[in-house]
Amino acid sequence: MRLQKATQCALFAVLELARDPKIQISAADIADTFGISVNHLAKVLRDLARARLVESMRGAGGGYRFIGNPKRVTLYDVVKLFEDVDTHDGAFPETGEDGDIGRALNRVSMEIENITVSTLKSITLTTLLKNMDR
Repeated sequence: MRLQKATQCALFAVLELARDPKIQISAADIADTFGISVNHLAKVLRDLARARLVESMRGAGGGYRFIGNPKRVTLYDVVKLFEDVDTHDGAFPETGEDGDIGRALNRVSMEIENITVSTLKSITLTTLLKNMDR
């Protein structure tokens, strides 16, 4: 699974903010840290705020802070905001002479997708942050 740029930005931002939910970090500081566009990150942060994962703080010393529960928020919770991870579009044609091959390939593709979703659902932000410290 290749993640869109918005998803990557969201994961960077959420993990950076979840490291210490008490502090506020500006979008510019997060963008500089990870070498991403501040404009693109600002759009992503708005989506994360709508999902109640981050909160925007205005004024001097403002920025964003993580407001979710890092022990309960999973990678899936973030990824699903930007990716269509729960649908399988049947990437292989199932018609004609090769219909059985297409069906077999679609079953394998669906199984890979299910494993990916299960894995994303099993990794909390706390788990990933602890692994980063090692």
